Amino acid sequence: MKETVGTATTGLMFGFALSSIGFSSWDEVNAMFTLSSYRLTLAFLLGAAVLAIAWRVIVAVQHPDWSMRGFHPGIIPGSLLFGIGWAISGACPSIALVQLGEGQIGGLLTLVGIFAGNAAYSLAHERYFRWQASSCLDD
Repeated sequence: MKETVGTATTGLMFGFALSSIGFSSWDEVNAMFTLSSYRLTLAFLLGAAVLAIAWRVIVAVQHPDWSMRGFHPGIIPGSLLFGIGWAISGACPSIALVQLGEGQIGGLLTLVGIFAGNAAYSLAHERYFRWQASSCLDD
């Protein structure tokens, strides 16, 4: 129970931060993708810099037993479809939840699209693709 409350609190704080920055605004995301505003791009870069530093600290302190993963053939088409969907809807899965929390109906439509896309991929994968569709946890 304590872990669930902590996770929910962290999620709410993260959603509030994303909303405050402007990531839940279609206009802001569109401005980022059309390169008419660099505000969200700079927020991404700052987040990547903080993560890179944190990653180095974790490796230095804990010495985790990680190994490099091989290249998965679904990375390129998956990332292209993710980016196209994000550019069209103005939201990734977490932002769709933030939009729902703000009362934006577009967030619900985006979530429906996410679930429909996952179902369509499942059908396409069974018929056309032969690569392993396991998660990172299966390694």
